[in-house]
Amino acid sequence: MTIPLPIGLVQTAARHHAADDPDAFAADVRRVTEAHPGIRLLAYPELHLCGHKPGEDPETVMTEAAQPLDGPRGTRLAALARELGIWLVPGSVYEQGEDGRIYNTAPVYSPAGERVAEYRKIFPWRPYETTASGSGFVVFDMEDHGRVGLTICYDAWFPEITRHLAWQGADLVLNLVRTPTVDRAQEVVLAQANAIVNQVFMASLNAAAPDGVGRSLVVDPEGHTRAAAGPGPEEVLTDVLDLAEARRVRTRGTAGLTRVWDPFADDQPPLELPLYEGRIDPERWRRGARP
Repeated sequence: MTIPLPIGLVQTAARHHAADDPDAFAADVRRVTEAHPGIRLLAYPELHLCGHKPGEDPETVMTEAAQPLDGPRGTRLAALARELGIWLVPGSVYEQGEDGRIYNTAPVYSPAGERVAEYRKIFPWRPYETTASGSGFVVFDMEDHGRVGLTICYDAWFPEITRHLAWQGADLVLNLVRTPTVDRAQEVVLAQANAIVNQVFMASLNAAAPDGVGRSLVVDPEGHTRAAAGPGPEEVLTDVLDLAEARRVRTRGTAGLTRVWDPFADDQPPLELPLYEGRIDPERWRRGARP
């Protein structure tokens, strides 16, 4: 039995030069949690702590803002999550990797003040984004609530990523976004489509102006929009999710009909996938997506 999960998605503009004002983000988070005291999972948009102002050179900002995940910024974020007793996703940050490359990485901190997950963006928006690409799919467990997967912005356009997270048992996929362009309209559709075809909750959290155009939303495992924010300034989108509903939908089917995780006959051979030089193995497919 799972406990419903109160979430808060803070649709807001980036906090520019946050490294120069380490207490400002903590004040923002305390303000949100005081206004919404029941929130257990609090999330911010892509690069919220590492934004660049209009006219600034993104490459310079990226280089100056990059830190190892266990550096001073990470230490402060872990302490903040512990202080407030929440699961904190502070948006993605520029991570200085041990390999010398810079990644766009989303860390997750538990109420115990521990970093429990970190996801490196697999699909930077080329050629405009020059961070190194990540190479792993990341899910983490929230005790008593369910399992959460992570994606960052452009990742949502590639169905392989959300499908892998669902196969790894994600009940909710959190997509951190920084989209200021007209294709946010398509991203809203993609959030619904990814929810439907994978039978997961989707939470697509975009930045507010001038870094994004808002329109954050939460979608249930059958594709219905549960909550949505407008295109205006800062807004805190809240909802309470029973993540076990994702597993119920997979069992009974979308609209009581469609069960995408059980499409194969018992004697069906693997399906070759020339695009990937691989294949779908029915037995392996069935072993994913926790019942």
